[in-house]
Amino acid sequence: MTAPRVSVFIPTWNGGPEFRDNLAVILGQKLDRPFEVVVIDSGSKDGTLEFLQSQPVRVEQIPNRDFNHGLTRNRGIELCRGDIVVLTVQDARPESADWLQRMVDCFDDAAVVGAFGRQVARADANPFIKHRLSNWVAAGTEPRRQEIESAEAFWRLQPLDRLHCIAFDNVNSAVRRSMMTAFPFRERKFGEDIDWSLRVILAGHRIVFEPRSAVVHSHNNSAYYEFKRTYADHANLHETLGVHTIPTREALRRCIVHQARVYRGVVDADERLRGAWTKTKWRLRAWAYSIAENSGQYFGAKSKRKLAEGSRFYRWLDRRLRRGV
Repeated sequence: MTAPRVSVFIPTWNGGPEFRDNLAVILGQKLDRPFEVVVIDSGSKDGTLEFLQSQPVRVEQIPNRDFNHGLTRNRGIELCRGDIVVLTVQDARPESADWLQRMVDCFDDAAVVGAFGRQVARADANPFIKHRLSNWVAAGTEPRRQEIESAEAFWRLQPLDRLHCIAFDNVNSAVRRSMMTAFPFRERKFGEDIDWSLRVILAGHRIVFEPRSAVVHSHNNSAYYEFKRTYADHANLHETLGVHTIPTREALRRCIVHQARVYRGVVDADERLRGAWTKTKWRLRAWAYSIAENSGQYFGAKSKRKLAEGSRFYRWLDRRLRRGV
């Protein structure tokens, strides 16, 4: 049998019925070369593993305690035989039958070592999650090349400009497998994709964003979960890039008020929310989400300094907030 030139890697854990539908869309992709699907399952108990064993995919099992965002993806890439490895997640659904082709075509440029595609919010996404995702760089509609003239020029950029330069997201991405020996993902509980893209960009390589390679993916997280996720994200961004979007308590207060006003406008403009009570309920929730997301930014960046100072409170807070993210 001809060895596949492209591999798709998916980590799974209790994927449920949605994953079965998503895998069918992946297996039905129209690609101009052979491809395989490789899965590492980390202890599913809901029938996901038994389902996978009935599908034309290659499966490896690991204990749930051994899953790590960086190291598990490294192991998946080791199992893959394709020159290009496409990385996605169990709850991301390709938007079209040419999702894979669009991603793979990015590597016709020999300078490209990584590519990532667009993320589209689910139809049932709550108004705040939908709004936030629409403003994330991976929701853009214009293709983009990300590379730098020099490391010195990169570090002269403002922190948020640095983030834009190295944006990368393993919900919907691809890497050139030959590069992964020199630049493997590192052991991380969060943000293994940004850590990787920073290192390859600083080494002089190129990443591209291809919006035509799109997946449908979003989560209707509670305000508390959004606080935890934003905390972990901004702790990572501060450590990696020096991002500190909300440096003071007064700035936090202003940002909460401003974001709540924006979110109330989002609720009013959302045609899916019908009826006075529904609108009122979501307008009240605007405050909860605004407090959660802005507080996550404030405490996430601040935690790195406080942890370095040996703060017991921040050590306790960090352990608690990272649990389950």
